[in-house]
Amino acid sequence: MESEILRQIGTISRSLDSISNVEFAQFDLAKGQYLYLSRIKENPGIIQHRLSELLCVDKSTANRAINKLEEKGLITKKDDLVNKKEKHLFITQKGEEIYPVIIRENEYSTKVATEDISPEKMEVFIEVINKMADNISQNWLDVKKGIKRNY
Repeated sequence: MESEILRQIGTISRSLDSISNVEFAQFDLAKGQYLYLSRIKENPGIIQHRLSELLCVDKSTANRAINKLEEKGLITKKDDLVNKKEKHLFITQKGEEIYPVIIRENEYSTKVATEDISPEKMEVFIEVINKMADNISQNWLDVKKGIKRNY
């Protein structure tokens, strides 16, 4: 049963990504770019390094997505006043116009996913899934630092 957990989470993730790619094609958003746009909107001024950690992706993957969003006029980069290598990210007006559609899709997908699940079960599930996310995120950071996983 435990070996099925990550498979099911993977199935949910891939399904939602596929749905989002279709739903957001009208905005020329693909391959999870909506996630970057959302996190930048929710964390104005976030630096690229922190965004890559938040999304658990490597810096080069984040950089490509960020550059594409900037090319599309959905976000802007602003130099840090102290560290010129740091770029702070902000959503543009054009990005602001797309954000409500992203939220609406997210809310609808959440409604579909949680249909017929009691509030009590959802409360326990949220607690468990948050702990799992924390565990895996920390493990991802450790692996990134070169720490070997002990199988």
